[in-house]
Amino acid sequence: MIHTERIRIGREELILQTGLMAKQANGAVLATYSGSAVLATACCGSKPVEGLDYVPLSVEYNEKYYAAGKIPGGFLKREGRPKDKEILVCRLIDRPIRPLFTKEFKREIQVIPTTLSTDQVNPPDMVAMVAASAALTISDIPFDGPIGAIRVGYIDDEFIINPTFSEIDVSSLDIIVAGTETGITMVEGGCKEVSEELLIKAIAVAEPVIREICLAQKRMAEAVGKQKLPIASSLKEFPHTEAVRKFAFSKLETACFVKGKMERSKAIDMVAQETVEHLGEELAEEDVSGVYKLLEEMEKEIVRASILEKSVRTDGRAPDAIRDISCEIGILSRTHGSALFTRGETQSLGVTTLGTVYDEQMKDDIDGEKSFERFMLHYNFPPFSVGETGRLFTGRREIGHGHLAYRALQPVLPGKEAFPYTIRVVSEVLESNGSSSMATVCSGSLSLLAAGVKLRKPVAGIAMGLISEGEKQVVLSDILGEEDHLGDMDFKVAGTSDGITAFQMDIKIAGVSSELMGKALSQAKDGRLHILNEMSKVIEQPSDEISVYAPRIIQLKVEEEKIGAVIGPGGKNIKGISERTGANINIDNDGTVTIYGKDTAKAEEARKLILSIVEEPEPGRIYEGTVKRITDFGAFIEILPGKEGLCHISKLSSKRVKSVDEVLTMNQQIPVKLLEVDRMGRLNLSYIDALRDLEKK
Repeated sequence: MIHTERIRIGREELILQTGLMAKQANGAVLATYSGSAVLATACCGSKPVEGLDYVPLSVEYNEKYYAAGKIPGGFLKREGRPKDKEILVCRLIDRPIRPLFTKEFKREIQVIPTTLSTDQVNPPDMVAMVAASAALTISDIPFDGPIGAIRVGYIDDEFIINPTFSEIDVSSLDIIVAGTETGITMVEGGCKEVSEELLIKAIAVAEPVIREICLAQKRMAEAVGKQKLPIASSLKEFPHTEAVRKFAFSKLETACFVKGKMERSKAIDMVAQETVEHLGEELAEEDVSGVYKLLEEMEKEIVRASILEKSVRTDGRAPDAIRDISCEIGILSRTHGSALFTRGETQSLGVTTLGTVYDEQMKDDIDGEKSFERFMLHYNFPPFSVGETGRLFTGRREIGHGHLAYRALQPVLPGKEAFPYTIRVVSEVLESNGSSSMATVCSGSLSLLAAGVKLRKPVAGIAMGLISEGEKQVVLSDILGEEDHLGDMDFKVAGTSDGITAFQMDIKIAGVSSELMGKALSQAKDGRLHILNEMSKVIEQPSDEISVYAPRIIQLKVEEEKIGAVIGPGGKNIKGISERTGANINIDNDGTVTIYGKDTAKAEEARKLILSIVEEPEPGRIYEGTVKRITDFGAFIEILPGKEGLCHISKLSSKRVKSVDEVLTMNQQIPVKLLEVDRMGRLNLSYIDALRDLEKK
C-alpha cells in the first residue's frame, strides 16, 4: 500500500512516501524536496544480543553520483569509501535519534539513507534526516520519535528556512536544528560572527516547523505503521542494592572528588574492587556487573547532587570557573607555525603549514562542479591522549570534531587575494579531559597567527554543560569528560570577541527554555572572552613575517592582452623563467600572475623577469642588454625578453670601429641606451651613449 504525506517547508513541499520502494526493510520512506530525493531504510537484527549495554545503532548515509547525473572521477568509476561530507551527515542523523532508542531492545539497528536524486540547488542532508526518522517511525523498531530537522539561514535581516546552496554561501548563519514535538534536541552550524541573541531567534524560528514535520510522520505511522517489536525483558532486580549503597556510598563520595582525572578514575575503581571483595561469596558471578552498574548510577547521583546543592564540581571548581590555561607558540622549529594550548587536562598541539595553489584539495561530490579547497583542518585523537592503547585511525569522531573546528576558524581567514597561500592546520590532541575540539580551535587560531596568516580576529572555543533536576538548573562552563557523560546538555561555542562562528549543541532532556539557553550562551560568551584574553598574552596579531621554510608567493597583475607575451610561443617564455628561477608560475584569465618561489630571491627574480616582458621600452632609459646577433653594420641586443634593438656600429665607440667583433662578443651583457622607437616600432640603441651617461652619474 502506497501512502503519501505532504507538508510545506519553507518555499518547497516535502513529500514523504512509503510502500513503493524497499518493501522488505522494516521501514522505508522516500522523501522528496524539490529536485532532491532520499530513500531511507531502517532494519534491525532478528534476535536480541545478550550483554549489550549500549544502543547498537549504525547510520550509513550515502550519495550516488548518478543522483546529479555525474560519473565518479578517478580510476575507479564507482562510489567508494564514504567521503567526509557523507560521514558528517551520518553524524547529523545519528545524534538526534540515538537517545530515542532503548538499550533494552538489544538488537542491531541500521539506518541507510541514500540520495537518489539531487537538483544541486537544495541540499539533500535535511531531506535525509527527515527520511531516516520517518522510516524508523513507521517501522516495527521501537523508537521514541519522530524527529524533524531543518536548516536556518539569515540573509538581509530575514530568516530563511532550508536555504539553497547559493543562499548558504551568502548567509551570515547556517545552522541545522533538529528536535521532537516537545523540544529541540540538537543544533549545529557555522556563523559569521553572529550574536547570541540572533542564534536564539533562529532556533525559535525552527521549532514550529520541526513540530509540523513530526506530526506529518505521526500521521503516516497511524496510517501504515507497523506494530512495534517487543523489548527484551529487563534484567532481574539487583538483590544487593542496599548492601552496596551502605558499604560504598561514603567511599564513593570521597573518590568522586579526588583531584586529577587519572587519580579520580583509579580511586573510583578501587571503591568498586573493595565493594566486590566486601560482598565476597554473597555475590553470584553474574551479579558483579550489577555492582559496577549500580556504582555508576551512584556516581552520577553524587556528582549531580554536589553541583545542584553545593555548586561544587568534581575538580573543586565553581559552575562558571574555567580551568588554568597555558599557551605557547613557535615550539616546533621547522614548521611554518605551531602552538601548544593546554586547558586543565586537555591539550592540543596545533600546527599550520602553508602551501601553494598546487596544494589545494580538490572536492568532487554531487553538490556541484569540482571545486578546490584552500583551507584544511585535520584533527587527530590518538589513544594515548586518554592513557589508553589502541589503533591509530581517522574515524567519524575525528572527522566530526575537525569539521567543527574548521567551521570555527574558516570565517576569519583572509581572502585569496590578500593571502594567496593554501593553509592546512593539524591538531594533535595530546591530552583529553573536556572538549578537545574547542582546544583545537584555540591551538589552531594561535598557530595560524604564529604562521603569519592574516586572521581578521583570533578565535576561541568553550564547551558548556547543564545539570537539571526539577526546578534546579546549573549551567557549567568548560566541562570535564565526566560532566559531559553525566550531564543533560553538551554544547560547544566558538567565536571571536565580536560574535559566534561555530555552534554545536546536543540536549538529553526535553523542555530546555529559551531563557535557559540564553543564560548558557551568555555564560559561554564570558568564558570565550576569558580564553581569548589568555591567548592574547602570547600572540594577538599575525606575525609580520612568514617562516623562512614556507614558500614565497608574489602576485602581480598584467594586462589581459599581454598574457600571451608572458606565456610565449608554446609556453617558451614562462617555461624559461621557471627553469631559470626554479619558481612555479600560474596565470589566470584575468591577468593575475602568481609566482611560487622556494625562497624570496628566486620569487623576486621571476617577478622582475615577468615585468620585463610586459614592460614597454622607454626611450632615454638605459637597459642591461644581451648581444644576440652580430652583423657587419652592428649588433642586435635584447633589452627585454623578446624585445631586441639595433646598436649600429657607429654607436659602439667614440673611435672608429672597423668590425663589431672588436668591441662585442655573442651573449655579452652590456648597458645600452634606447635612443628611439621609430615609426615601424624598431628600437635604436647606443652603447657609447649609455657609457657616457653612466660616467656622469
